[in-house]
Order: sequence, then structure tokens, then C-alpha cells
Amino acid sequence: MAAKPNDEIHPDDDPPERVPRANPALYGQEEAEAALMAAWRSGRMPHAWLLCGPRGIGKATLAFRFARFVLSGGGGQGTGLFGGGGPDSMALDPQDRVFQRLAALGHSDFRLVRRSQNRKTGKWRNEIVVDDVRDMGGFLQLTAGEGDWRVVVIDSADEMNRNAANAALKAIEEPPPRALVLLVSHAPGKLLPTIRSRCRRLDLHPLDDATVKKIVARHVPDLDAGELDELAHLAEGSAGRALALADHGGVELHRRMLGILAEYPRIDEPALDKLVGDLGRAGAEDGFRVFGEMLTGLIGRMCRDTRAGRAAAAAHAEEAPVVARLAGSCGLDRWLAVWEKLARLFARAESANLDRRQVALDAVLSVAYAARG
Repeated sequence: MAAKPNDEIHPDDDPPERVPRANPALYGQEEAEAALMAAWRSGRMPHAWLLCGPRGIGKATLAFRFARFVLSGGGGQGTGLFGGGGPDSMALDPQDRVFQRLAALGHSDFRLVRRSQNRKTGKWRNEIVVDDVRDMGGFLQLTAGEGDWRVVVIDSADEMNRNAANAALKAIEEPPPRALVLLVSHAPGKLLPTIRSRCRRLDLHPLDDATVKKIVARHVPDLDAGELDELAHLAEGSAGRALALADHGGVELHRRMLGILAEYPRIDEPALDKLVGDLGRAGAEDGFRVFGEMLTGLIGRMCRDTRAGRAAAAAHAEEAPVVARLAGSCGLDRWLAVWEKLARLFARAESANLDRRQVALDAVLSVAYAARG
């Protein structure tokens, strides 16, 4: 199916060199790839797969990698449902015609389901609606135009509203031969139980720090070793998050945040005013989002470490004493309440378009007040 003109500027897209559908490299998910390959070679491949795990660990990259493999005839074999062994890798040359056509969303036997643009308002929807999914079943029922298979990727399935989910369920419940649906899910618990029950679940795991650093260094080669270590620590196993942090000044924001937190319960008011002012400026939306994730993540890691009875595993030289100071100022229950408040506050800031400067100030002061005991 030909790509729509606005596909190239979809808000979910990474930069062109990183977008999952154009990414030939998959790191750290060899076990998940082997599971798909084993199912392909077995001749009993499920028609629907639920690829689960945190954001930014390679789920969509694996989905497109498998889609390319299937639409290219199973690595040149074309015998995936009839035994006979088959290839040992899904890798396809980026110059291959199938690879390039999927990267451009221009393959007639492939469909990507994701959030669409509201044609009346010109704005991107914040969920996948039924119109995005309605013709999925009919598409899968068509005879493949270029090979043997029809493939649909839903990215991410968590974003389907109830009507869209029911429409997708109908297509998954009545699959024709040689139809494959790959659902990318960051939070499978949000999906309809009936969808989960009709899919083969495949869990992908957070990446280790070495793999995260390898991926970041490939895309952002000018970072030094200390910055890579810091980004890997903050990313918590998500290469996508590490790259987003690198793109939006995450290292600098992390250090500015630690500088303010290091003096708690005393507050460096000029430094705080400068920080929230920078986050509230026009064009600083991404930096604000990164800051919210970092502050919430810091308190979350502190709570997990405290509950597990272990010291904070800080990669940044200043983080360990900051966490120790905060953790010792009040009990775990209070810090859990702060973490929940921060998560709600930053989520609401984005959905309700709240004043970013005020939100950032309220967030920092919430931590300050808790630290005062």
C-alpha cells in the first residue's frame, strides 16, 4: 500500500536514520529474534504476535525486521510453513527492494497501523481510532500482490481506543492463510484480554548498559565516555530513551537537576529559577519532557533501591550522595507518594497543556518539601 504524504512527518517517527522501519540493526534481542525464527521454521507460526516490553528496546525494530523477512519470502527460502530448515537470520540488505519499500511504507502487501492525522483540525490524534483499523481485516483477506503474505504492524497497540481495539480483534479472530499481525505493546495490560489471548506473546527485555552505549555511540559519535555512561544509567535499558536524552540535552539537564537537589533541604533559588525558566521557554517542550522523566525516574529508582535494601547504583559521580541525602530525609511511603504525584503531574502537564514553568517549579518543590521531613 502506498505511503500517505504525511507519513514522513509522523510525530512518532525517529530521525530518518533511526526510524525502526528503516533500521537494519537489532541489538540485544537475539533471543526474541530466535523465537520468531523458530516459529517460522516450525511450519506452525502463529498468525498474531504481541511484542511486549518497555519503550525504546527494539520492539518496533524487530517487528519491521520480521515483516521484511516474511515479505521477502523468508530470506529467499519461501518455505517457512513447509519445513526444510530455512535461513538463520532475518537480516536483509538495506539496498534490497523489499527493505526499501517497507522503509518508505510503499509495499502493497504491508500495512502500518498507528495514530493518524485528523483531517479537519490538521492535528495528530493521541490515540488510534477505529478508522485507522477498520479496513485491516479486508486488507488481510486480499490475495497478496507481490508474494505469498500480507503483514500488518500495529505500533503501538496500547494506543488503540476501545472501538479500534474491537475492530482489530475481529481481524485477528478471523485470520486468512498467510496473514501476519505484529502488535507492538509497551503496556500489554492495557489491551483487551481477548486480544492478548489470541496472540502469541513475545517479551523483549531491557538492554544492558553496554548495548545501550553501543547504540548511542553509533548515532551520536561525539559523546565522551562519561556522557555515555550517564546516558546509559538514565535510560534504564532503553536505547530509545538514551537517544532522546542525548538529542535534548539530557546530560546537561541531569547535572543541573543534581546541582539543585544536592543542597536539599536548602534550595538554590537562582539556579531553580533559571532552570524552570529555561524549561518554560517556547521550543523547550522536549527538554521539559526529558526533565520530567529524569526527576520522576530519580525518585523511582531511589524508591526501588530503598525497598530492595541496596545503595543507589549511580553512574554519575554526584547522584549517589544526592540520593543518599534524599532517601535518609523521610520514609519510603512518603517518597512513593512523591513519585506518584510527579508521574501524575507531568502526565497532566502534557495532556492538559499546563504552564511548563509552573509544573517544573511545583515538581521540584514537592521533592524539597518531602526532603524536609
